[in-house]
Amino acid sequence: MARTFVIGDIHGAYRALRQCLAKSKFDYSTDHLICLGDVADGWPETNQSIEELLKIKNLTYILGNHDWWALQWMETGEIEDVWYAQGGKATIDSYTDGVPPAHVNFLSTALHYHKLDNRVFVHAGIDPDTPLEQQDKRTFLWDRTLATNALDLYVHEHVQKLTPFDEVYLGHTPIPWPHPVYSNGVWLVDTGAGWAGVLSMMDIETKEFFVSDPVPDLYPGVEGRKRFR
Repeated sequence: MARTFVIGDIHGAYRALRQCLAKSKFDYSTDHLICLGDVADGWPETNQSIEELLKIKNLTYILGNHDWWALQWMETGEIEDVWYAQGGKATIDSYTDGVPPAHVNFLSTALHYHKLDNRVFVHAGIDPDTPLEQQDKRTFLWDRTLATNALDLYVHEHVQKLTPFDEVYLGHTPIPWPHPVYSNGVWLVDTGAGWAGVLSMMDIETKEFFVSDPVPDLYPGVEGRKRFR
């Protein structure tokens, strides 16, 4: 049977992406991969990472804040200083022969969120008290409130679910564990691949994790990245 996986923020770590796909024995023709955004910025291989994702037949790609920055550059050529300093330089450098139109289309057609049954997949967060269709892009791409609340409760206590959904899967907010964690209906899947952590991928039904090596070990000689916004 086809399986459905979710993967956290890749941030140009193509080697980590390949590891996760291999460890999970992911089938590019039948399995479904939901990416929580931020394929761009940080490690040297944004170009290669997008190219790999384009090989997957059943891919759901959710836009991240770094993807939004990268897309502005792809479409206009303008380089925002904060983006350049927060990993954008590595994305620019990965496209030595220019940006393929397929990569621009990949990011320009990305979703702000994905709903599957009563599960929601989004890059940064949602407002649990507002219908999804009434929320704005900034919440989906930037807001850490839900992630922060889930982290606080994971450490201290367990209460009722934080949202009306069965599960919400979040990237964007790196966690200090080398695997996704669950707290009160929220899965936190960004395990820090963008700077000093690992990339994590998970079967959403069995909850089995597939985790890369620490990303700095996969790019020896590349300077460590600052923690991203």
